[in-house]
Amino acid sequence: MTAIQIAALVPEAARAAARLAWARAVTGDPALELERASVDAGFRSYWRAVCADGSRIVMDSPPALEDARPWLRIRQLLLDAGVRVPQVLAQDLDAGFLLLEDLGRDTCLQIIDDDNADALFEAAFEQLLKLQAIACPPDLPRYHRAMLQQELDLLEPWLLVRHLGVALDDGDRAELRQGHETLIDNLLAQPQVFVHRDFMPRNLMPVAGGFAVIDFQGAVCGPIGYDPASLFRDAFHSWPPQRVDAWLERYHARASAAGLPVPTAYDDFRRDADFAGVQRHLKILGLFARLHYRDGKPKYLADAPRFVAYLDEVLSKYPELSPLRSILDRHVRPGLAVEDGR
Repeated sequence: MTAIQIAALVPEAARAAARLAWARAVTGDPALELERASVDAGFRSYWRAVCADGSRIVMDSPPALEDARPWLRIRQLLLDAGVRVPQVLAQDLDAGFLLLEDLGRDTCLQIIDDDNADALFEAAFEQLLKLQAIACPPDLPRYHRAMLQQELDLLEPWLLVRHLGVALDDGDRAELRQGHETLIDNLLAQPQVFVHRDFMPRNLMPVAGGFAVIDFQGAVCGPIGYDPASLFRDAFHSWPPQRVDAWLERYHARASAAGLPVPTAYDDFRRDADFAGVQRHLKILGLFARLHYRDGKPKYLADAPRFVAYLDEVLSKYPELSPLRSILDRHVRPGLAVEDGR
């Protein structure tokens, strides 16, 4: 659905008026005003309301576009497992509005730096280990073969064809298929656990005693290496490979001690995290291009070179992924200027 179609379906002025009226009613403050708190890649939006007794966050989740019920269900699963999540203070699911506690203006992304990263990632592990220990409900979506392939299939039409103007031939597509099958076989063979699917510093909010976890509505049952790979290879900050390896090793030790089903040998787990990361990076490259061309959200595509750099770090280590490296070298790199050090 395009931005124009969305605007025709739900006029923004009418939605804004309904959102403000609801916020004023549930807070009892007729003079309350809302300011944008964050911008989401999807249809959900967040607004800060400053009240006499503090601030609150209004989640606007238009039911026809992004029902809030899955968010509430995943939140309850996390809460029951001891994961710190936002408190829900009021809700109107038919209208698509929720009133949440305000966890602050800064995420982990805003406060992390070279000096405090070790301590902050240790705090992130506390929440991740609890999350991964959740028993996946039978009806939780699973990262099955078709879903993993669907994500990988975003790359060709949106980044290669639409953005870079590349026309793949039969040989190119055979290489893509071979690389995809290698990735998917690995991800399906990994121990399957509860996966946040976007576990990264931007979705961790500093609170007393550690972090609260947000943006969890896309949770699935999937490979254990996926969330650790997401944590250290995001769209906003690139870390030196040596530090990433040390953090992955630390996570592996803690996960083993916690009884999570990580491979016994660290090298085996690192391979699993690398493969999960490659699948995610390829998906994100296609997704960012789709956000630009289909949804009118151009800012994400500017980070495409960062994900090409992430792929460079991993693909050369695994000969079985050479078909993907070949596609990257022939068709992606010439069209994307990858800056050194990103």
